[in-house]
Amino acid sequence: MFPTILRDPDAAKKLFETIIDSPNGRRSMSRLARTCRAMCEPALNVLWRELDSLLPIISLFPNTLMKRARRPGLGLAKAPNAEDWSRVLAYGERVRRIAYIESSPSVSPSIFAIIAENRPVQYILPHLQQLIWRVDTAAGLQRCTIFLNPELQSLVLEVSTRIPQLATFLAEVCSTTQLSSFSFTSPTSLPDTFTDILRSHNTLEKLVLVAPGALASSVGQWAASLPMLRVLELDLTGRSVIAVEGFFDDIVASGASTPSDASSDSGVFSGDEIDFTEIRKSSLRLTGDLRSGGVFTDLRQLSLTGEVANIAVFLKHLTSNLTHLELVIEDPPDMADWQDLSGLICERFSKSLLSLRINATGSSRFNELVRSTSRGGDPPCRHLPLQHFTSLPSLLRLEIDLPESVLFHNSDLQAVAQACPNIETLRLCPMARFPASSGPSLTLEGVAVLTRGCKRLQTLALVLDAHTESEETFNSLDVSSRSLLRLHVGHSVVNDSLQSTILLSHLAPYLETIKWFHEKNRPGYVEANATGWQKVSDWLPHMQGMRLMERARTVHLTTQKPETREQSVDATVTRITADKSLQAKPRLVQRQVQVSPKLVDRSAEAKPELVSMSIDATPSIMDTSVDATPAVIHQSVSVRPNMVSTEVDASVCTETKAISAIQALPFEESNTVQYTDPFYTFPSVIPAVLAGLLTFACRILTSYPLTIPMHMLDKSLSILHAQPKEGDNSSSEKHELRPSPAHSVSSSTSELLDHDIPPVCL
Repeated sequence: MFPTILRDPDAAKKLFETIIDSPNGRRSMSRLARTCRAMCEPALNVLWRELDSLLPIISLFPNTLMKRARRPGLGLAKAPNAEDWSRVLAYGERVRRIAYIESSPSVSPSIFAIIAENRPVQYILPHLQQLIWRVDTAAGLQRCTIFLNPELQSLVLEVSTRIPQLATFLAEVCSTTQLSSFSFTSPTSLPDTFTDILRSHNTLEKLVLVAPGALASSVGQWAASLPMLRVLELDLTGRSVIAVEGFFDDIVASGASTPSDASSDSGVFSGDEIDFTEIRKSSLRLTGDLRSGGVFTDLRQLSLTGEVANIAVFLKHLTSNLTHLELVIEDPPDMADWQDLSGLICERFSKSLLSLRINATGSSRFNELVRSTSRGGDPPCRHLPLQHFTSLPSLLRLEIDLPESVLFHNSDLQAVAQACPNIETLRLCPMARFPASSGPSLTLEGVAVLTRGCKRLQTLALVLDAHTESEETFNSLDVSSRSLLRLHVGHSVVNDSLQSTILLSHLAPYLETIKWFHEKNRPGYVEANATGWQKVSDWLPHMQGMRLMERARTVHLTTQKPETREQSVDATVTRITADKSLQAKPRLVQRQVQVSPKLVDRSAEAKPELVSMSIDATPSIMDTSVDATPAVIHQSVSVRPNMVSTEVDASVCTETKAISAIQALPFEESNTVQYTDPFYTFPSVIPAVLAGLLTFACRILTSYPLTIPMHMLDKSLSILHAQPKEGDNSSSEKHELRPSPAHSVSSSTSELLDHDIPPVCL
């Protein structure tokens, strides 16, 4: 009987996805696939769904084809045949995501030519949905065409150098696929015909452009015309305000904004020119006359990179109900721009925003890395105020991760608790390191403010100083959170482990996980703090159990029934009647209520689900070679005549007959003639007998040793043959010489003796 979870495919898939995302998850999933047949197929589907390299696909070829069996990335020594592709095609149907990095030496470029020339089918990964391709050369870009199939939905393209064939490649992508997500990252500018090539792709839901020229007005007009666009990511780094405004110049929307400079410059060279348009727009912004049109109304997720001022200018043009906002800013930001940005976010997206992430750019993190590895002293710490977030009631997730602006106060936590009462995840620079002279400003008292105001808080990550300031926190049950389950304290300071454990058990009695940095080789490691948090982790479960047991007993005592007592009461009532009159006059009040129905316009997108399917109608052609060389057999034939030697007996056969010579007398003379005895002529028979004996002797002594040819025998027989007499029946036989099949001398002689030759009478 299979486990219950395996009977539900969705539940089994969720379980396997959780396993593979855990540490050493891929190894655990491969072992699980080999456990039993019931889990083999779903486990293999999850294991092969996402690949970070082409190496697992190449390793499916037989080892006999590899240049080196233990290093399949070196390529194949010979071309594979149809049977060698069986495993590759079988596992290729499970792949949904694959990535390739040309600069990585793990895969040899020669393998792509072999795959393109010898693949038995057109698409070796027929169900591929996401393709990540990072290349440096035109040849590497061309290799991507092998994996373009009609089911491809997402393409992430990163080009590090200028490639002239980029426009041709994009045209081939548009003709082969129907993408829903497209990402392009490059230090070089976009092709001139970029928008014309991609204009036919009106099914894009996610667009990522990180390249010079991405803020051109034509790109903005094309992006705004996409009817299904939900996710947009742009890079505003190094651009001027006028370049950001130029992105919205050609967008047609209700309430058109004041046009900016007609130039479509991406902003690379704008810093070298004197532009009075920016000054004019700044004055219009101060007076409130700068209007922005409603664009990108269906946009839900936005990611912007750059200076805080540019991000604020971009957000002012949006009227959409954003749900996820990710900002990658230069750290530290200008405080005035930060205040404007915070107020703008609360003003425009307070009712719809669910997630807000604020990270630092790569240049800011690089500077922080240089400071941490050098001996320039302690890293600087700046305060990032959160009081400017006034109202975000729908916000569920707030994450701030900056390398320098890492200092927060308890007042900031109080502002977050008031502005975001429904927040579930809060991360405030949990990786921050503080110098020994000045530690973090947050304390467990500030955490108590969060647990009191945010009843749905589940995950909290920050750096604090775990010391207690007052006993009022212990006396209040409102600060005890039933939802807080995970706490990450990073490099937090702890002096009294026992006191911190008692306070944490009061604030989070249901806390399941507490994490801190305990690696000794990690920058900012303090052994005393790591040891203190280890004690807190060991003691906390026991304190939580005691705390919950005490509270359960208190609840039980407060819910006990009050004591009752029986007592008799005299209920005798003396009736006293009295007549009284009462005038009841109703008081009438007239009020008018105007009822106007609240109308809500909602549009439902009834988009039919379309499935693109390609059928390979190429006729199967098989070349078969036939050996048409005629078989030649050499045979020798002897043409010598068959000579038959036959012995013929040429002796004369004699026959002796006795003839009676008695003369019969007439009957009349018989009376006169005297009767005499009969007379036999014996002397006439004797010569015939002698002649026969002589002939027999000649046959034995002379004819047998001789071999007479056939034509001479015929002549001899014709001479010796006697003419038959008329009326003689025995002479009517045909005398023929027939050679024996065995051609033997004895048979020929016997045939000669059988011929009927009349005797010679002497």
